[in-house]
Amino acid sequence: MNRLSLSILLVEDHLAIARQVLDFLDGLGWQTDHAGTGALAVQLATRNPYDVVLLDLNLPDIDGLQVCRAIKAGAPSNVPVLMLTARDAYEDKARGFRDGADDYLTKPFDLREVALRCVALARRQQLHVHQETRVGPFTLQTREGRALYRDAPLPLTQTGFKILLLLCREHPHAVSRSALLQALWGSQPPDSDALKSHIYALRKQLELLGAAGVLVTIPQLGYRLAFDAAASDG
Repeated sequence: MNRLSLSILLVEDHLAIARQVLDFLDGLGWQTDHAGTGALAVQLATRNPYDVVLLDLNLPDIDGLQVCRAIKAGAPSNVPVLMLTARDAYEDKARGFRDGADDYLTKPFDLREVALRCVALARRQQLHVHQETRVGPFTLQTREGRALYRDAPLPLTQTGFKILLLLCREHPHAVSRSALLQALWGSQPPDSDALKSHIYALRKQLELLGAAGVLVTIPQLGYRLAFDAAASDG
């Protein structure tokens, strides 16, 4: 992946910082686009496929968190977002991850580290491109972010889809709460109720399709999928 040319969207209104980052990434042979406003960032990210979006939070027109949510909701693929910001408080980082950030780096930063993180995010994303996961009655199309239960569409949030994908890949084994938190939010997870809320919403969607009891709670550990009739939702 290091030797491939990544496609990067840099969202940064400070022209001196933007020029520095763009020059460095261009020197790596990467393809770069630049947006100085949130509106332009959303327009570009929802029209073009990027490997990574580098997003500053302090933008002149739209708060970067709102931009992140819009990109995650409308981008043609689940593009990773690396937030680059001077907001270094824990609460800011937690809010960033809750609103869809895949990674978070505070200013000032080393451009070499930015590149390393871009490569890691793009590599992680490429592992799921053009793949389809089939487990029991579930079919998950990772590129489209589409889930089916017995060939019926299963409408999920992006986080719900990620949870189900992790459970399918680990089936028949359980996935611990800590593993889910790390996979979903990295090293800065939100409060403990966030995961419970997403699990609850996923269960409700499964129940609507007649799949009550498929998502099982393992006390003191986490969750797993069970496809037998005797499964309980814990």
